[in-house]
Amino acid sequence: MSIGGDRKLNVYLVCSSGGHLAQLISLRPWWSQTDRTWVTFNTADARSQLQSERTIWAFHPTTRNLSNLLRNCALAFRTLRRDRPDIVVSDGAGVALPFFVIARMFGIHTAYIEVFDRIDSATLTARLCRPFTTIFCVQWDRQLELYPGSHNIGPLL
Repeated sequence: MSIGGDRKLNVYLVCSSGGHLAQLISLRPWWSQTDRTWVTFNTADARSQLQSERTIWAFHPTTRNLSNLLRNCALAFRTLRRDRPDIVVSDGAGVALPFFVIARMFGIHTAYIEVFDRIDSATLTARLCRPFTTIFCVQWDRQLELYPGSHNIGPLL
């Protein structure tokens, strides 16, 4: 996927490992055409699935861990300032927030994809990231009610 001429879209794919990573992996037909950098946790599943990808290891756990939130904010600031991607894409969880806040600060577009398994209520990460999101996507029609103005892209898994 190119932007005006021959330059490929430069994408940051930011997510927790496990199910969040699996959902973004399923977008391979799209992201395989981009210059991409993954930001996730250094876990066995992430290492095996991203072994040939450019990866930045974020700090975890992120839930109720203020020191790792601050470390991920510094990581986001340093890497986004250096790489200046065209867009940051995430489906959560906690690691997304620092990257969305800093991306917004730098004028970088963001796309948030709400996870497929949360249909009846909004996730905390989605609620926190939404003010910093350029485009907000959901995977089910029922999620459209939770996020007015969002776009249904259909289930990823």
